[in-house]
Amino acid sequence: MTGNDAGVLELARVDASMLGLVGGKAAGLGELIRAGFRVPEGFCLTTRAHATGEIPEQEVLEAYRRLGADRVAVRSSATAEDLPDASFAGQQDTFLNVSGERELLSAIRRCWDSLHSDRAVAYRDANEIGTDVRMAVVVQRMVEAKAAGVLFTANPLTGTRAEMVVDAAPGLGDVVVDGSVIADHHVLDGTPPRTDGCLDRDQLDALRDAGARVQESFGSPQDIEWAIDRDGELWLLQSRAITTLFPLPPRSDDLRVYFEMGHMQGMLRPFTPVGMSAMTHGAKLWMDSAGLSGGAFGDAMGIVPVGGRLFMDFSDLLRNKRFRSRLPQMMEVYGPRNVEIVQRLLTDPRFAPTSSGLPLPVAPLLKKSLVVVPKAKFELIRTLIDPDAARERAFRATEKLKRQARAPEFADSQQRLRFAEEVQRDFMTASEVIWPLFIGILLGQLPKSLLKGVATTSELDTVLGGLPHNVTTEMDLALWRLTTGLDDEARELLRSTPPAELTDRYRAGELPDIGLDDFLARYGHRAPAEVDVGMPRWSEDPTQIFATLAGYLRITDPEQAPDRRFEKAAARAEAMIDELFQRARRKRPIRAHLARFLMRRARKLTGLRELGKFAWLYSLQAVREQLLRIGDDLSRRGLLERPGDVLFLELDEIRAAVGGSDQSALATERKARYDREVRRRAVPIAVLSDGTDLEAAAPPAPAADGALVGLGASPGKVTGPARVVHDPATARIEPGEILVATTTDPGWTPLFMTAAGLVTETGSPMAHGPTVAREYGIPAVICVRDATTDITTGQIITVDATSGTVTPG
Repeated sequence: MTGNDAGVLELARVDASMLGLVGGKAAGLGELIRAGFRVPEGFCLTTRAHATGEIPEQEVLEAYRRLGADRVAVRSSATAEDLPDASFAGQQDTFLNVSGERELLSAIRRCWDSLHSDRAVAYRDANEIGTDVRMAVVVQRMVEAKAAGVLFTANPLTGTRAEMVVDAAPGLGDVVVDGSVIADHHVLDGTPPRTDGCLDRDQLDALRDAGARVQESFGSPQDIEWAIDRDGELWLLQSRAITTLFPLPPRSDDLRVYFEMGHMQGMLRPFTPVGMSAMTHGAKLWMDSAGLSGGAFGDAMGIVPVGGRLFMDFSDLLRNKRFRSRLPQMMEVYGPRNVEIVQRLLTDPRFAPTSSGLPLPVAPLLKKSLVVVPKAKFELIRTLIDPDAARERAFRATEKLKRQARAPEFADSQQRLRFAEEVQRDFMTASEVIWPLFIGILLGQLPKSLLKGVATTSELDTVLGGLPHNVTTEMDLALWRLTTGLDDEARELLRSTPPAELTDRYRAGELPDIGLDDFLARYGHRAPAEVDVGMPRWSEDPTQIFATLAGYLRITDPEQAPDRRFEKAAARAEAMIDELFQRARRKRPIRAHLARFLMRRARKLTGLRELGKFAWLYSLQAVREQLLRIGDDLSRRGLLERPGDVLFLELDEIRAAVGGSDQSALATERKARYDREVRRRAVPIAVLSDGTDLEAAAPPAPAADGALVGLGASPGKVTGPARVVHDPATARIEPGEILVATTTDPGWTPLFMTAAGLVTETGSPMAHGPTVAREYGIPAVICVRDATTDITTGQIITVDATSGTVTPG
């Protein structure tokens, strides 16, 4: 048999196009042979045999005899194995030194069986790989190995593409792969390697050369298994993509450093392509409205997408003699993890100062300041005089933006696309919303300098607890009030019915009226990761709302009710203002009066910090609605496979599709790439242009007594069981549990209503999550590295915001 009808194929006849027939490992070996690398002779029992459940014994044994009927390695090669986004390393079985026909057939059968082992099934589930996986089996002549091991053509721990990593041990390489020995470890970074192990310098050089050629052949960094035989010949036993590397930033002539921006606002999830495109388009509209458009200023901002996330290039600031010393203080708003990285970079000779000029073009900034500074003074004065009037102006402007975002009926997709591209412009010029917001944030910060040496950071955070006029807090409390108004029948329905089923029944009009329509009319344009227009809004999918309502129904202690917690936080804030005033006026009476005035004004205005985003989301919802209608049109015209595929195109590509260009293949490829990034749990907060994850390259020293160290962001101390959450859409927090998450945004805050505390891996004290936590009086520690992996659901932990620690028990 030949081609796709073959039950057995020699490896020399296999190539990457046969993935479905021979599986990932065999396809990789075939490509190595075709590229001229030394690979042990062998054959592949194809997936056709696995599908029948019968081993074609005659074909297998004939191929085995052609190998000399000597000792062989029998290895799995599943169709979901050794792929660009899932290595399946060690998930199926390998059998070495198999000798004899009966033992060979038994090893093949056991390879097949390993496809359904607990570990393989769990791995497929974790990587969202379906059940349609077939198994091929590779049989190869054994190499009499003097030494063997693994070669990574990029550093898998730090991401550095300029380094290769070799792990080696005497004899067969399975002891390296399964971790049963302490292997010789070499990092090949261009400096002379050490030679005190089982490999000499020539052998390490040969591995480095082979790794470079394999990487070039496959087009991406590779994880290579190898062996050196008794004659000193190098054999390649396997090559697969390194699946864990974070994508590289844009190419550059010099070394650059990029800091991830999304974690500050709770957005570590990758943007959909259309979401990233709409975001950058909105930024351009803002720069146009601010008079800062043009290549020089835009290029100087240095914002680039990497792996679907937004990163900012800080290289020029680090190399600037005037500004580099200020960077640690500037980065404090991003949290201590970022500050530590900046401090290390300041001592890195690769970022030594090379310029002393201004890092941004001066002319457009000066021109704009002539307009902005007088306006800022005017707005500050009238807002301080009458904060209530300023707040009312902001809310009226928000309602106007909501009306402007309502689209008329359009005749075609061209008109819809023009509306989608322009609707954000109204928000970018909405000064009545923006000025009170910025002034409120400023007022929240000014008392720190006035009360220096009098008030602690924790006490000043208490002043900003229970803030009124915060649309996110009001949203959460509105959801709580909805719960308190339910009758017994509705309560039982929400408790006993899965949230997804409730969503289906709600869409079908089969639920009793529980007030959800009114809630969604006000807040339905919100959602987790809501700044991405590619993400569904609550008005489209209220599953999270139903899950949250069910969690609220478990609150039985009146003192833990969200409205009561909010009231207590507000009362503590007012009491703290009085206490700090009394404390300060003994030594600094004028400062004390000014600080009290500013703190009270801050309580009237700082809650508006959420209003700008809230208003902007109306335009983003409008963009999404029009794009989905365009997707329907393109799908009907055969230019996209599915309407939702429009979310995996950029705006200019959508324009091309509307004009008749078939974008279906591009959308499919983009969706696959996006799905891979969604599954990524660890996102570096800072990377070099060579791929180095700066935090991974210099791991912190462990804290004493098993404590995890972060940054206190909402005062207090609490002990309770942890609940680790990766997706808020279907999560439920029981009263008293401590929410542990990679990050949070406003779409998570309904979970705060039942949470006793908050721990996140990233964030900023001024980000949405910590702000809302302060308003509810929930202790919060943020920037806790690896919290979601070091802490497990149900584990009892203590969150201490004063010390910025999370400790067991």
